[in-house]
This record gives sequence, C-alpha cells and structure tokens, in this order.
Amino acid sequence: MNIKNHFTHLGIVSIEKLNKGWSGDEKFILTDDKGKRYLLRLVDIKKKERKIKEYELIERCDSAGVPVQKPLEHGALDDKYYILVEWIDGAEASELLPALTSQQQYDLGVEAGEYLRRIHALPNGQPESQWEEKFNRKIDSKIRMYEQCAYKYDKGHLFIEYIENHRHLLDDREQVPHHGDYHCGNMIIDDELDLHIIDFNRHDVGEPWEEFNRIVWCAGRSSRFAAGRVDGYFDGHVPDDFWKLLLLYISTNTLSSLPWGVPFGEKQIEVFMNQAKEILSWYDDMNTVVPSWYRENK
Repeated sequence: MNIKNHFTHLGIVSIEKLNKGWSGDEKFILTDDKGKRYLLRLVDIKKKERKIKEYELIERCDSAGVPVQKPLEHGALDDKYYILVEWIDGAEASELLPALTSQQQYDLGVEAGEYLRRIHALPNGQPESQWEEKFNRKIDSKIRMYEQCAYKYDKGHLFIEYIENHRHLLDDREQVPHHGDYHCGNMIIDDELDLHIIDFNRHDVGEPWEEFNRIVWCAGRSSRFAAGRVDGYFDGHVPDDFWKLLLLYISTNTLSSLPWGVPFGEKQIEVFMNQAKEILSWYDDMNTVVPSWYRENK
C-alpha cells in the first residue's frame, strides 16, 4: 500500500503512523510540502459503508457549525477504505482541562454541550427498531457479560438493581444521530482555547441522553467541565427525567466496562474498579440521582 503515491495531489512529504486510541482504525498523520497536516483513517474494505456514513456525519456536523476535523475526501485504497480529514493542532481535552481555571473548564463544558445538541438536531432516518427494544437487549447482554466475568465490583448489585427498577424510562424515546463516544478524550483544545470534536468512528443512532453515558470520564477529569456539558446541552434547564435516565445509562455502561477491560490486563481492570467506586460515591450508593459533581458546581 503506497499512501504517498495515492495522495500525490496533496504533495505529501512525510507519513507518520499514529498509535493512539481504542478504535480498530489504522491511523496516519500526513504532512504536505507546505507543512500542513492531515489525518488518514483506514479500515478493511468490508467496512466501507460504515466508513462512508462516518464521513457523511462529519460533513453534516461541519455544515451545522460543529468544530470538527474538516472532511476532505474518502475512497478505496487497495483493500482498505479511507477517510481523510484535516489535522487539528492542540491538546487532548482530558489532558489539558485540569490545568485550566475553574471558569475556563466550565465554559468549555458548556461549548461541548451546545455542540452535542447540534449533532442531535441533525436530520435522522427512521430507526430500525424502537429504543426500548434496542436498549433492553443491550442491557440484557451487558448484565450477562458482567455476571459471567471473573471479576466483580464490591457493590455491583447496586447498578443491577437500579437498572431493573428503571427500565420503564426507556419507553417511547426518540432517536437521533450519535457521535458514539462523546467525552473529553475525543475533544481537542487548541492554542486559542477553542474546542474541537474528533473521532466519530463509533457513530450510531440512539436516544439523545444516552450520549452522556461517557460523561463519567469528563467528571473524573473536571467536575466543572462535566457540569458545563449538561448546562450547555439543556441551556441551563435540566429536566428531572434526565438524571434518572442518565444513571440508567451509566450503570449499564459500568457493568460492561469490567469484562471489556479484562483482555487488557490488571491495570485496565483497576481503572474500571476505581471508576465504579467513584461513580457510587457521586450517587451516594444510588440514594440520589443527581451526581455530586453537578450538585457541588451549582
């Protein structure tokens, strides 16, 4: 596979493999003869249709004013399918946020919430199945994964009990386009302290508030940023049902995180064990549905 020859029209002078992130995409940083950089993402040609949908979603987000990596082109490259986007210079938000002022963290969170609202406002085709059917199947699968896992959380039963008592909240929910992995690890803050949204490779369609299920990663780095995300999304008027449904989504995700992390070794297992403890502390062992990271920032 000769990447440089394929992109002769761009005048590429260097190609650097990028070994970062959890996706199965092959990633390369391309640099042209003027010093401009691009990100090339490659997948097996069999995944072509999904990659095209990812590219189209990035295009639609760009048109809607969401600051993404500008999409440039996509196509076949030998037995791979690629998308090419502009590179964004800056730091991963998860790394930079703790070094910023409290107000800066909150303001960036508000921006992140507003951008997510724009993504969810994009037109969406008819979903394949009702949300309650789709997500209840996911719940059943994740509980089964957890029960079959050799490792268990100290108070894992609290997550299961909350889920079983709140499945009814899934009924009659709309579905919208999803980024699919929306948290501060997939955001870049540039030198002007502007926020950019990256990595749409887990895109899907689902209930809008499920997109907050990974806010635990944001709250773990910056409670101010996490609180701002919620306020920005709802323009400061957060419905009570949001908190109840969010806890259902977080509980479901937390259960499956542990078995998912097992193949990556003890260090990753420890990360998820500690995260589960932190989540239960935010929710006072499920005695409240509004997490402490939000209450303390109001």
